[in-house]
Amino acid sequence: MLTSPTPHWRANALSFGRILLYRGDITRLDTDAIVNAANSSLLGGGGVDGAIHRAGGPEILAACRQLRASHYGSGLRTGEAVITTGGRLPARHVIHTVGPVWNGGHKHEPELLANCYRNSLGLAAKHGVGSVAFPGISTGIYGYPKEQAAPIAIQEVRRFLQAHAQLREVVFVAFGEDDFALYERELIKLQADYKGDTAG
Repeated sequence: MLTSPTPHWRANALSFGRILLYRGDITRLDTDAIVNAANSSLLGGGGVDGAIHRAGGPEILAACRQLRASHYGSGLRTGEAVITTGGRLPARHVIHTVGPVWNGGHKHEPELLANCYRNSLGLAAKHGVGSVAFPGISTGIYGYPKEQAAPIAIQEVRRFLQAHAQLREVVFVAFGEDDFALYERELIKLQADYKGDTAG
């Protein structure tokens, strides 16, 4: 049975140009693709990863197993991304990316996190995806401080959108109220900075 999309969710999202901010369940969004904060095994796990596999059904796991059997025998490296079917999700595709585990910021975590967003967006563009939704990558069990992760996510998305017109919409999906408020503050700040850059 297909997972039903949340009706009229865009009406409840905040809009910042081609970037939207939404609080809710990423597995119920009907964007062309959603991003999975995967582990390196690609075989499912906890948090967002587990929720996506449960809602998307066995087709996603089967596609991930095929990837493991072909090009990713030792798993997906941190910062890399792969794309599979969305299975029973409203989204047609799932882009799986492996975020860094937080180690105090001394093991290239910011660069690796930026790669997650950059590579996921590049894969979306390569596959003709017009809209994509992101959870907070690495901010759950991997322990990346949310206040440091959100600006990286937003900057990478903004840079990509400036260079790629075919991507119509990127959605940041916040699970809780605090996450939503954090992203909202960062997006308002970015919007103000951008207006300052272009005024004059």
